[in-house]
Amino acid sequence: MDRPADRAAWDGGKRVLLAAPRGYCAGVDRAVVAVEKALDLYGAPVYVRKEIVHNKHVVRTLTERGAVFVEETDAVPEGAHLVFSAHGVSPAVRQAASARSLQTIDATCPLVTKVHKEAVRFAAQDARILLIGHTGHEEVEGTAGEAPEHITVVDSPEVADTIEVEDTGNLVWLSQTTLSVDETMETVRRLRARFPHLQDPPSDDICYATSNRQVAVKKIAPEADLVIVVGSANSSNSVRLAEVALDAGARAAHRVDNAGEVEDAWFEGVTTVGLTSGASVPEVLVQEVLALLAERGYGAVEEVTTAMEDLQFALPTDLRRDLKAATNTAGRRSLPVTPL
Repeated sequence: MDRPADRAAWDGGKRVLLAAPRGYCAGVDRAVVAVEKALDLYGAPVYVRKEIVHNKHVVRTLTERGAVFVEETDAVPEGAHLVFSAHGVSPAVRQAASARSLQTIDATCPLVTKVHKEAVRFAAQDARILLIGHTGHEEVEGTAGEAPEHITVVDSPEVADTIEVEDTGNLVWLSQTTLSVDETMETVRRLRARFPHLQDPPSDDICYATSNRQVAVKKIAPEADLVIVVGSANSSNSVRLAEVALDAGARAAHRVDNAGEVEDAWFEGVTTVGLTSGASVPEVLVQEVLALLAERGYGAVEEVTTAMEDLQFALPTDLRRDLKAATNTAGRRSLPVTPL
């Protein structure tokens, strides 16, 4: 690994290897901005089903602006604005929202929507679908809800060793987008050992951002005495990053929500700290950890870049329509009145 650009900044003493890419992905950015724009346009409250993304700081910040997070649609007043989170929802949830005349904004990540469409297409072909993912995760519930009679959730490689499937002649696997790439492929390997005719999805379901962040942490982990992953406990991709770091050779790895959760005991004998963040984490939280590390003497920071990301997703269609209409209306009102 190359030394820092400012070689004098590191003399073999304490340093930080800062992973890149890290933090917000395009789908998370789109979802968070969708709630912010909805609040600006419609005013508070705007309701959000589940957490818009799995990050405590983001949820708290949006709550302070007037977002109201609910578990299900029946907690939303009839006719109100409701945002579906980046993790996606099942058709049953959409129907429940429609029954209450809710004005919905679908902030589902387009990469999650892709998996939903794959599930629908394979179910239409009467295929049996093995969905690799964590039971109870919103994304898995949403995808499984597209074709519940056809989908069986495979929660781990160990489950792959014991799961029973009635019809193996038309069998395909799909996956949650935020899993460990290595663990997912190990699950697929075990499934294929039992079901040789298992078909692959037409494209990789694990999202580019999840994969990129795992590659970056693998790069820094072998040189790190300690890896700190910024991300919430219910963020699947953040939890996976800590696991990947350990598997890749880090002496220790810990996930924290913020700098306040970093513990003194972790730094005993530590020269090199690796730092990264999950795909639902705003950069401000990483900078706060960097400031804390600098106070502890880890002032030399080397950013280790393994990929460049420039993907952006357009805002949800209905929200863009309303924003455009509001802009046009404001423009007409601001036109000067010509005297007769």
